[in-house]
Amino acid sequence: MKIMRTILTIFTVTLLMVTFAAGARADTAFSKRTVVTFTQPVEIPGQVLPSGTYTIELYETFGNRHIVRIYNADRSKLIATVLAIPNQRLTPTDDNVMKFTERPGNEPVALKAWFYPGENGGQEFVYPKARAIELAEVTHETIPAVQTEPTTVEEFKSETIVAETPEQKEVPIAEAIPAPAPETVASTPTLPKTASQIPLIALFGVISVSFAFILKRFVS
Repeated sequence: MKIMRTILTIFTVTLLMVTFAAGARADTAFSKRTVVTFTQPVEIPGQVLPSGTYTIELYETFGNRHIVRIYNADRSKLIATVLAIPNQRLTPTDDNVMKFTERPGNEPVALKAWFYPGENGGQEFVYPKARAIELAEVTHETIPAVQTEPTTVEEFKSETIVAETPEQKEVPIAEAIPAPAPETVASTPTLPKTASQIPLIALFGVISVSFAFILKRFVS
């Protein structure tokens, strides 16, 4: 009986480890968790990040508006929660892609969009209105903007998003940056290899067969 209890304990612990690993992989696939290193200061909505290593992830989505969170390297400290809208690129790549707006002189570059490896869709960051007007003028690009800086999930859901143009005009976001049409998104997007569940399923199968064999041997 002691041997049987030991075997059952080992099997239970192994099963829990496999389940935990599967959950962690699924969480990473949704959040698109990414560790990036900036070699120079980078502006994000609301602040400037010093050069260093950060973890960026998708926290939640509400239709055509997304919430992105930025942590320090090991995720022990939340640095910023920012609003984003969908951005599309024609060809996905195998690498993380960060797009920046060019800035004059020695001013920090501003983070414009983030694309996760293997995906057409990315996150385009929304800046506070006053800053968006300045960025649009100096970069000659249309910048998504909000009147105020949201601080709660409810504010992120309801805050009106507009677009500031290089001509210093405010236009509806749908007019300046149309929402991606469904057909422009790859129907079978390539997921990162870390999202695959096949190795875990195979491992669980091997464990189950081994357990059944050992159990039969001791019962006989």
